[in-house]
Amino acid sequence: MHRRDFLAFGAVGVGGLVLPSMFGKVIAAEELNSAIDVAVKKALADAAMNAAKSAGASYCDVRIGRYLRQFVITRERNVENVVNTESTGVGIRVIAGGAWGFAATNEMTKEAVAKAASQAVAIAKANAPGQSAPVQLAPVTGVGEVSWRTPIVKNSMTVPIKDKVDLLMGVNAAALDAGASFIRSILFLVNEQKYFASTDGSYIDQDVHRIWAPMEVTAVDKASGKFRVREGLSAPMGLGYEYLDGAASGKTVLPNGVIVYGQSYDMKEDAVAAAKQALAKIKAPSVKPGKYDLVLDPSHTWLTIHESVGHPLELDRVLGYEANYAGTSFATMDKLKANFQYGSDKVNIVADKTQPGSLGAVSYDDEGVKTKKWDLIRDGKLVGYQAIRDQAHIEGKTASDGCAYADSWSNVQFQRMANVSLEPGKAKLSVADMISNVEDGIYIIGDGSFSIDQQRYNAQFGGQLFYEIKQGKITQQIEDVAYQIRTPEFWNGCAGVCDASDYRLGGSFFDGKGQPSQVSAVSHGSSTARFNGINVINTARSLG
Repeated sequence: MHRRDFLAFGAVGVGGLVLPSMFGKVIAAEELNSAIDVAVKKALADAAMNAAKSAGASYCDVRIGRYLRQFVITRERNVENVVNTESTGVGIRVIAGGAWGFAATNEMTKEAVAKAASQAVAIAKANAPGQSAPVQLAPVTGVGEVSWRTPIVKNSMTVPIKDKVDLLMGVNAAALDAGASFIRSILFLVNEQKYFASTDGSYIDQDVHRIWAPMEVTAVDKASGKFRVREGLSAPMGLGYEYLDGAASGKTVLPNGVIVYGQSYDMKEDAVAAAKQALAKIKAPSVKPGKYDLVLDPSHTWLTIHESVGHPLELDRVLGYEANYAGTSFATMDKLKANFQYGSDKVNIVADKTQPGSLGAVSYDDEGVKTKKWDLIRDGKLVGYQAIRDQAHIEGKTASDGCAYADSWSNVQFQRMANVSLEPGKAKLSVADMISNVEDGIYIIGDGSFSIDQQRYNAQFGGQLFYEIKQGKITQQIEDVAYQIRTPEFWNGCAGVCDASDYRLGGSFFDGKGQPSQVSAVSHGSSTARFNGINVINTARSLG
């Protein structure tokens, strides 16, 4: 679990006394299975837009959001907390005098939203004198009244708390019985009920569902006092409770016997494996530093894609408009014009807001733009960025990419990362086939700690499990591995990507950006990939 995830969960692990503001108020579980009538939302939106136009706005959009979250947090034989939260309100964004204005209210009345709309216009007019150029929006055609829902089988919010607690208690017991000394397991469930309306003529009602089941298993050798941790190998997903049914969809047994998961997750099975692998990590030999060919599992690669491709190809970072959470970007506009060789010809990376099961999948973004899939890197060359309506003209585009998002009704929407993924290789290539051609390498599974510089150029990544590869065979589990990269050198070292049969999603539930900070959920897919000649360090030695 990464630091920002730990902070979010830590805040709800103290009896519900402290909650991050984005989570809202605590509610009863029964209230999680309810919604605001669409007619009520439309009436509120119309009241806001009418007030904005009367006050002098040339454009107005209204987001009515009801954000529901449930946490079930356990440790060993105990339930630490169960928390249900709701945050409901209206955010209104306008253009007046060529400048943006934004205001929000949690009072769900026509009078309150009309007042907020007038405040947004007043803010825009106050901003206008300092504006160097008027806001230029890429055109969007209104779609009228439409609706979309994450295609789930079972709504996680309707599953009884008892069933969820029983699941986690069973997971913990299985890990402890398999040799774990400690285990923390969590369910985190999200339902975003989002209504968007704009003066372009759209009234879009969306019901978005996400699920995450992280765990942390610790094994302690009592004789030596040494301990090791293995985190769960699940991915957060844009799915319902069916994700936890343990079915074989997307389940893969790797050549070393490690099981990884796709569209469903057997949490108990993974907990048992985590206990055994954590014990094995204690006795595993430490890596010898040097240059290696790396075989990276998708459960690991997602984070490398996220940090070294996803963030540096956000157009606001490229332009220097955004620098919070690790800076701007080395991948500047001149590189786009020059068809910069970002990676080898094996590297094809796409942004996609439509991918089923992904965390970022919606039908329309938070500016009412129809979502799509588009190229960022094609045959290794930089061909595009991620842009929203007021950025599109800067890149020379006539339309937004549909990747605006706000994490709450109370926050203004801005450019966020789409699902950014490495496409599978076109030729038939299994993981076993890839490993068979590696003479001296390391196989890395799961994500770990990382660091990256302010230009997204130099970085270092760890993992969960590491296996030595010698002359085409996996020989032993090793420890203390991290690899160092310069982004273009690393991606140009990509020597192969397995075919689509190995493609899986990873992702982040709490991707931070902006100031004031917002978080978003985003997935990154890939098949297992090979990178040649990568510098590996020994983290135990580097720490002294």
